[in-house]
Amino acid sequence: MKLKTLSVAGVMALAFVSSAQAETVLTVATAGSQNMADYVTDFLAPKFRETHPDVTIRVIGTGPGDAGSNAIVERLEAQKGANAASDIDVAVVHQKAVGGMVSSDLLEKYTAKAKTAKLISSAAAKNALGANVEGYVLPMFQSQTALAYNPDLVANPPKSYQELVSWVKENPKAFGYNGIRNGMSGVSFVAGWMYAFTGEANQMINGPFNESLVAGDKWNAALTDLKTFNENVTFTPGNAGTLDMMNRGEIAMGPVWVDMFYSWQADGRLNPNVKLLLPKPGMPGQPMYYVVPAKSQHQDLAVEFIELATSPEIQAKGIVEKFNWYPGIDAKYLEGHLDQAAWDKLFTDIKPEDLAERAKAFPIAPYFNAMLTSYEKNVE
Repeated sequence: MKLKTLSVAGVMALAFVSSAQAETVLTVATAGSQNMADYVTDFLAPKFRETHPDVTIRVIGTGPGDAGSNAIVERLEAQKGANAASDIDVAVVHQKAVGGMVSSDLLEKYTAKAKTAKLISSAAAKNALGANVEGYVLPMFQSQTALAYNPDLVANPPKSYQELVSWVKENPKAFGYNGIRNGMSGVSFVAGWMYAFTGEANQMINGPFNESLVAGDKWNAALTDLKTFNENVTFTPGNAGTLDMMNRGEIAMGPVWVDMFYSWQADGRLNPNVKLLLPKPGMPGQPMYYVVPAKSQHQDLAVEFIELATSPEIQAKGIVEKFNWYPGIDAKYLEGHLDQAAWDKLFTDIKPEDLAERAKAFPIAPYFNAMLTSYEKNVE
């Protein structure tokens, strides 16, 4: 049987054939860019068929960003409202969407059945921007931000936000970031700043929301200091712009997405000498999640598919080697499954233990929105 990838246009309204087919059809719907659908079609599906030759994988790409996840949510809501079985068996959704899916009873609590769940200790497997999602999700990958720096220009890079403040005073305009309007690497840097200088990372990440924190002295002092810090930085035009300016030597350091960083280096668009560090106390990243709809007709098979997708071998060969993402499972379980060059590339600068300690989630929505509003009002 051929593996089919369906186009985004009108895809969620298609009628799915089941009874007419002799083989079992496992339908995987994935939000995200086309490379997400391609990954399932070209990499995961053939691997799954090796042990399940009587299963056809049908792949649906629903599109990038929140709209892609929302298309899946809307489909599941419509089926729930009609008291109909789901024509989606596995879905890949963004962190922002999954909390509402859990509270709306759209998802199966499946992870206790998945053998690979024990390979994941990340808080992101339990908490999604303040929502308790434990048992309902396994991370597909972790997209992480970090500071990139040119060691030819920065012999002794700052290891923490506190050290960065001193470094920027001594090296004005050598640090660049894109503020909060031109890409999420800048937003991530600001979130990390607020974690570092309010000392309230756990509160901002886990909630509940407390207005007194936003109105308090620690919050306002962190923003005042950030405004002073910004006087000595270079503002870049976007996520790619930060890397581009670094490659041209216009800045020596700045926040970047790790997967974009390594993809640029692999493509020859970024100086191969540029390195990464994850400053204390940490910077945010965000996962994509594997979920199983509550009304999936093939729940056991769906769990087997997710077990494969979150196994050390697949995480190593697919997530890390093909796409330069950090793994959804704990990185220590990949050792022995990656060749040494791939391991060195991804984990020489930022060690697995650094990720475990300093890879943070973004703040829950009320703190996130308050942070952006406060930045616009008090920093810009």
